[in-house]
Amino acid sequence: MECAGTAPERCEAVIGCEIHCQLLTNTKAFCACENRYGGMPNTRVCPVCLGLPGALPRISRGCVELGAAAGLALNCAVSRYAKFDRKHYFYPDLAKGYQITQYDIPLCAGGWVDLPLSRLPESQRPGGALFRPNNFAGEPCAAGAYRRIRVGRVHLEEDAGKSLHAEGGHSYIDYNRCGAPLIEIVTEPDISSPEEAALFMQTVQEILRYVGATNGNLEEGSLRCDANVNLTVWEGGAAFHTPISEIKNLNSFRAVRDACAYEAKRQLAEFCADRQEFSAGFKRTMSWDEAKGETVIQRTKNSFVDYRFVAEPDIKPFHISEDFISRAVSRVGELPEAKRARFRKDFGLSDFDAETLTSSRALSLWFEEAAKLSREPKKAANWILAELLAVLNERGISIAEVSLSPKHIADLANALTDGAITSKQAKGVFAEMLKTGKYPADIIRESGLAQLTDAGAIERCVDEVLAENPAAAADFRKGKTNALGWLMGQVMKKSGGTANPKSATELLRQRLETR
Repeated sequence: MECAGTAPERCEAVIGCEIHCQLLTNTKAFCACENRYGGMPNTRVCPVCLGLPGALPRISRGCVELGAAAGLALNCAVSRYAKFDRKHYFYPDLAKGYQITQYDIPLCAGGWVDLPLSRLPESQRPGGALFRPNNFAGEPCAAGAYRRIRVGRVHLEEDAGKSLHAEGGHSYIDYNRCGAPLIEIVTEPDISSPEEAALFMQTVQEILRYVGATNGNLEEGSLRCDANVNLTVWEGGAAFHTPISEIKNLNSFRAVRDACAYEAKRQLAEFCADRQEFSAGFKRTMSWDEAKGETVIQRTKNSFVDYRFVAEPDIKPFHISEDFISRAVSRVGELPEAKRARFRKDFGLSDFDAETLTSSRALSLWFEEAAKLSREPKKAANWILAELLAVLNERGISIAEVSLSPKHIADLANALTDGAITSKQAKGVFAEMLKTGKYPADIIRESGLAQLTDAGAIERCVDEVLAENPAAAADFRKGKTNALGWLMGQVMKKSGGTANPKSATELLRQRLETR
């Protein structure tokens, strides 16, 4: 999409995100119905979540605690006073005609998320050719830099139901999701590229999974993003602002990136065509057509008056105690970026290894236990990365479901470090561990794999091989260095594969060079 008229001197994207995240509570936000994805439509509903007359909502304690933990993980302050409000709008899947949410007093506010720009492809970092569509400007990005995105608020609310559209023009409504507990994370307009917007959503998903606030499943709609996009355009020393477009219900990182990129280009083309400045309150609501790869306008709105916010009369305001906040703090713990930095420092891991091993809290804790039991933590990391994760992917299981413990991997790494087995033998031991659950020491002993480390025994094997193969020894002395490898193979064969390779090679070379 190109400018129809003259391109402006400079333009920059201004993006803010509103992320809706379903919380991992057992029950819904304001009733005792089970909070679970899927199932037979309209089987997990009650008078409260259906908004029937006389039914009174009651706030879930777990909902507030998880919301507070999520806010703390995003560096927000938790309010000591909380209340709920009604936000009125009329959708078929909103049974009550209003949503219970928080308006003027959010549960959490004033936070931030630091985006690790190293996780963006180099061409998409500030200063890169693809960092912004068209001629969007950006400052160069230092290695290891972060971009801080301010989080204005994190508030609690309930989810709506789900409209189901069937062939033949029929539509149905499933209210099972109605009343599911949500937090809405609202950023300041600090995001300056579509790639950053996608990275922000990915980073938030990772953080909230770490604290156990959500499963963050994009396919199930547990994490959805509304992206607010507009442009600041400079021309003739003046700055112009295009109208804000709110792109609703983006449920994948790719959709966030592509929708923001398309909308920025569309707005630039629109501005180039008429150079029109819109009022600050003017806002468009858009949807993203994945198949066509374009945004589609749904409606326009000018202010929050459309929603007619009023205080929720059926839920009393309440105070949040210090003990309650302390419990939320205990849920947070060490977050992914801090853990990666520590793993790089303490265990000598590369950026890639540290990022992979901290992709989930369960995996990071599993590795850390193995690392502490290992004499060479990097070797334990290599076995997890190269072998164990491959098994998990192949079987479609998580680290919590694998039959091995961190001690299995640590003992295997230590056996290699001590020279008790060779790398080739270690793969066999690993396979046997998976099959039987036995520890490496038991497998090595029962299989007779223990390496021969006694210097006298290795010396006898070497001498016998040299005596039996004088021609190969003579070839080595004539400069045919590949003869050493062949002789080494004979030593390993004579020892039944148990001779320590390093010791045997050194002794064989010494014999060949001194005789």
